[in-house]
Amino acid sequence: MQSPSFHSIKVFHGVATRHEMYRLFDRHAQDPDTTGRHSGALHAGEWFEIGEVEHDHMFEILPPLWMRGDMFAMREFLVGNVTSVFFTLSIDGRIRWLHGYCDLSDRASPDRMKAAIVERETWPVRAMTREERLEHIWSATHEDYRGYAGVRWPEALRGTRTVLLYGGREGTFVKRLDDLTETEIAAKLPVQFRHLPDAVAA
Repeated sequence: MQSPSFHSIKVFHGVATRHEMYRLFDRHAQDPDTTGRHSGALHAGEWFEIGEVEHDHMFEILPPLWMRGDMFAMREFLVGNVTSVFFTLSIDGRIRWLHGYCDLSDRASPDRMKAAIVERETWPVRAMTREERLEHIWSATHEDYRGYAGVRWPEALRGTRTVLLYGGREGTFVKRLDDLTETEIAAKLPVQFRHLPDAVAA
């Protein structure tokens, strides 16, 4: 059971290639919420799967800040107390490699992240929550086709995430990520994820 103050979210489904991994590291680079970016609040709790080669590549870049059994932390912090923690986990009898952002001001956060990943990846059925679907869409959308609501939007919505949609005869239009309909979400997801059942996060 996770701490009520701890929230983790899988932000990409499938195994990220090296190119995808680096793009995922930068998924908040253009966010206008500078306070959130500089504090690490936008990153902490996010995680995704990588391959063994990518895991070993990151291990070899710099000596780790620390190593603890099946995980190690990057010496270079992303922002504030938030850094990358890489995991080598046996899940349902298979070794998998994962990356998560942990706020090390909470010394228990790497273990909480590990527990959250294992819990998520051992769900009895293959499914996705609405939040996971939206995060995958954001992660997989090229920077040219995603952005943030600007001055033309109502003040309360400015700075929220937007994506470009294709409206057939109506052409393209921009819509807030959180406002996508189920049909629009399905259209933006890769085919293998479109028909997965809905799940409710614990």
